[in-house]
Amino acid sequence: MRFRLLPSGRMALLIVLAHGGAAAALLTVAYDSVVGWMLAALLVALGFMTAWDRALLRARASVRGLVVDGPDDIVLELARSGRVKARVGARRWVSAALVLLPIGLPRRATLLVGWDMLDPEDFRRLRIWALWGRLPAVASAPRGAR
Repeated sequence: MRFRLLPSGRMALLIVLAHGGAAAALLTVAYDSVVGWMLAALLVALGFMTAWDRALLRARASVRGLVVDGPDDIVLELARSGRVKARVGARRWVSAALVLLPIGLPRRATLLVGWDMLDPEDFRRLRIWALWGRLPAVASAPRGAR
């Protein structure tokens, strides 16, 4: 099954806010230090870069889609670099709004898929696959009914 990811402005905002919160927390203990302010600025910049790559899907290596190839195997469709086969680790995290898939690639450690990056039915299927390692079966028509 193929899942095509959509950009998520909401997820991007959450990522930037989380990094901004981390920068604010850092400044509570290092507000009088130039190094503290520099680290806080770097945290906010990292938030914007992460949102650009993971939520807005604008970076060259952003994952724009994925194809389930088995219980632990997927093919990642990258924005401008083609396709990459990858293996999903066992420590998957699934909630009602978010799926985190640890990917066995040297550059990307975790694939983030938010609730608004897929249509609701595809997001449900992805969550089931992430939890159980298989896609839900489609119910067949009862015998005799055509």
